[in-house]
Amino acid sequence: MVMNTKLSDELYEKAKKVMPGGVNSPVRAFKSVKRNPVFIDRAYKDRIIDVDGNEYIDFVCSWGPGILGHAYPDVIEAVKRAAENGLTYGAPTSRETQLIEHIQDAFPYVDKMRLVSSGTEAVMSAVRAARGLTSRDKIIKFDGCYHGHSDSVLFSSGSGLATFSTPDSAGIPKKVSEDTLVATFNDIGSVRKLFESNAQDIAAVIVEPAMANRGVKAPGPGFLDELRELTKEYKSLLIFDEVITGFRLAYGGASEYYGVTPDLVTLGKIVGGGMPLAAYGGRADIMACISPDGAVYQAGTLSGNPLATAAGLETLKQLKKDKDIYKRLEEKADRLEAAFKNLDGINVSRAGSLLSISFGDEDADRYAEFFNYLLERGIYIAPSQYEALFLSDAHTDEDIEKTVSIIQSFR
Repeated sequence: MVMNTKLSDELYEKAKKVMPGGVNSPVRAFKSVKRNPVFIDRAYKDRIIDVDGNEYIDFVCSWGPGILGHAYPDVIEAVKRAAENGLTYGAPTSRETQLIEHIQDAFPYVDKMRLVSSGTEAVMSAVRAARGLTSRDKIIKFDGCYHGHSDSVLFSSGSGLATFSTPDSAGIPKKVSEDTLVATFNDIGSVRKLFESNAQDIAAVIVEPAMANRGVKAPGPGFLDELRELTKEYKSLLIFDEVITGFRLAYGGASEYYGVTPDLVTLGKIVGGGMPLAAYGGRADIMACISPDGAVYQAGTLSGNPLATAAGLETLKQLKKDKDIYKRLEEKADRLEAAFKNLDGINVSRAGSLLSISFGDEDADRYAEFFNYLLERGIYIAPSQYEALFLSDAHTDEDIEKTVSIIQSFR
């Protein structure tokens, strides 16, 4: 089967002349699947349609925020109403407070919160707050956990027992690496060893409670609990990066799903309802360090943008009104997981409605073949075997069955 991608190909050639790689985020370039990207024209429910008119069942969901489905009518209407009153003010609005109150309803340990515009910004600000409160410089992150592209956290390679790490990007000063320690996910011993070697220097441990950017990986039994106890023992903070898992694994995110309470949480994706919005928050004494109350500076003209808060608030209202959505998502994920597992040589991992599939590190070509096979049959999955697939409430039983049938026909 050969798709018509004439217009997408033309647009990609134009884009490469004005953007690095022709894209505004690297994975969109489709390099790992050895084809040009398809350019999207519009979306509705669980479908996306490209500029050549090809329609796909979408299992990327804009990397998470489309939990209700694309162009959800109540969310779109809320954004339209907000837009009629102006796009941005750079000044306070009542909806900022309302949105945070809805987040606090789901995350009751959050005493205070700040809205920002991206997950990267949320993590950067949370790490700065932790350092400001503790007057310590070092942080621990985990191999394979992605926390955005700010300098302090763009490290994921190297041994879990290493005291120093190698940055995953050029342009990060070597001295920054000295303050970022890398441990091994699900190996509490690697964390303890870093604490023992840096007992008075570690401000915080930051972790994706369920990894979602080097394949989905759930925490092992007791791992998050032990992490919680270890940070308390050394008077460091525990930061949950729930930019992906927040409102995705459960209404109360991973902290509800796994029953562990961090000191700070970062949120994104769903809390903006598809608009650029993220947040960080936690204990009152930590958040009291943030300017203008404290000495930790963080600011943003578009923070709490009125269109983004409108989309986010309406999304969270819908999730609160119908919490059975999480049961439905799990059931759909079960069916997809079972279908994937029937394929020879495939690795499948899942946490709630997050899935990832791979054919092993040595067989990226097989994933590219699989991706293209699905794409040409109207199924859109992550263009990298290290990224997650997402379910939405808009995925119908019929579309799941169609997807399962196509998956099972791959040989």
